[in-house]
Amino acid sequence: MFSATSIRVLLVASLTVALAGHASAAVGKAKAAAEVEAAVAATVAGINAHDPVRATAFETDDVVFIQPGQPNSLGRAGDRAGFKKGFAADPGWRVSLIEEHVDVAASGDLAIYRSVYNEDGTEGGVPMTHKVNFIAAFKRQANGSWKMPWYVVSPLESTHKK
Repeated sequence: MFSATSIRVLLVASLTVALAGHASAAVGKAKAAAEVEAAVAATVAGINAHDPVRATAFETDDVVFIQPGQPNSLGRAGDRAGFKKGFAADPGWRVSLIEEHVDVAASGDLAIYRSVYNEDGTEGGVPMTHKVNFIAAFKRQANGSWKMPWYVVSPLESTHKK
């Protein structure tokens, strides 16, 4: 038979192991969220540098880009071509983060990135802006990196003068 002291020791040990596991999972999720945020920051830097290769570096080869009123863009090559065309059409095109959130699955291998950005550009030489939602799935790859299999950009407001 177990003594009261033995039972208390077992309970404390069990709680310690359970809490350590929970803390470890929270640290793992926080690290994953930070890695996803860094991937998006690198993507934004590529967009703002008008570099289609850097802008698409964290996409899967078969990425799907979804945007209202437009056919879906399928594949990284198509997305790079779209960025190249957009950069040529508006040398003033830039994006800047307003807010971001990352939800990491308990498994640690899937994350949903949700954010709001300012998207600035020009129309006929006039500085214009609007806010957009940027929502993306991120999947951890076999090498530990994160890649986007799909993303959505959706305007929150009409384009207006800056």
